[in-house]
Amino acid sequence: MGLLVDEESPVVWRGLMVMQAIRKLLRGVRWGPLDVLVIDMPPGTGDTQLSVTQEVPIKGVVLVTTPQSVALADCIKGAEMFRKVDVPILGVVENMSYYQCSSCNKNHHIFGNNVEQRMKGQAMSNVPILGKLPIKPDISEHCDSGTPTVILDSEISDMFDQIAQTIIPSLDL
Repeated sequence: MGLLVDEESPVVWRGLMVMQAIRKLLRGVRWGPLDVLVIDMPPGTGDTQLSVTQEVPIKGVVLVTTPQSVALADCIKGAEMFRKVDVPILGVVENMSYYQCSSCNKNHHIFGNNVEQRMKGQAMSNVPILGKLPIKPDISEHCDSGTPTVILDSEISDMFDQIAQTIIPSLDL
């Protein structure tokens, strides 16, 4: 959307407009042959998520959360929505899981930890944690400069690669 509106202009769309944009993106673009199409959606259980599940055959979703209780609650609601529309949940990625101090090399769980424990007893008790990504100031700088972190940071690249290698067998490609 960043190329369609001014940088400071909000995109204020109702459900029908969201559905039309998604349909145009998925059906109106010449994608060519694809092995996998990854769609990064906002958190929640709204029109965007429902439209995508109606428009595309989905082999599975990867949910992303941070360790905070509010974010995990949204993740659990998202998992329930995808279950209700028969979309398999491949796993959860915990973003901003910890900060590794450059002085002592110790991991600090700034936003809390034990996401796996808090998922137990919830709708996500059988959903695997695919990976735990750290907070790294470099990631923000890379994003702001438009350079993918995986090109500049081998540690993060390896983490993403491990997550992808875990997911790929589930996709039955």
